[in-house]
Amino acid sequence: QVQLQESGPGLVKPSQTLSLTCAVSGASITSSNYAASWIRQPPGKGLEWVGLIAYDGSTYYSPSLKSRTSISRDTSKNQFSLQLNSVTPEDTAVYYCALRSWSTFRYWGQGTQVTVSS
Repeated sequence: QVQLQESGPGLVKPSQTLSLTCAVSGASITSSNYAASWIRQPPGKGLEWVGLIAYDGSTYYSPSLKSRTSISRDTSKNQFSLQLNSVTPEDTAVYYCALRSWSTFRYWGQGTQVTVSS
């Protein structure tokens, strides 16, 4: 079965970097069937797509976050990571990793709460 698990610090100070890792099992992030994606949900708001890394390593980011976002991967470990620089309290959210397949986010992690606060 396909499983995704987010990990990383739950509390980040303003102006610092938010770093999360998603471990994937049961599917390969280098498969052309999938795009490894990050989505977040601030409290009281809807889901917001952050970005993705495709099977060939190409990256794509939300225009509003592009300047602060970097997604990378470690294919030997079948995991991918998110870095969001210069965070503010508005970046507080539940962060999800997911595998997108044929225009659908098919597999999701459970999500991890990240709070930006001093």
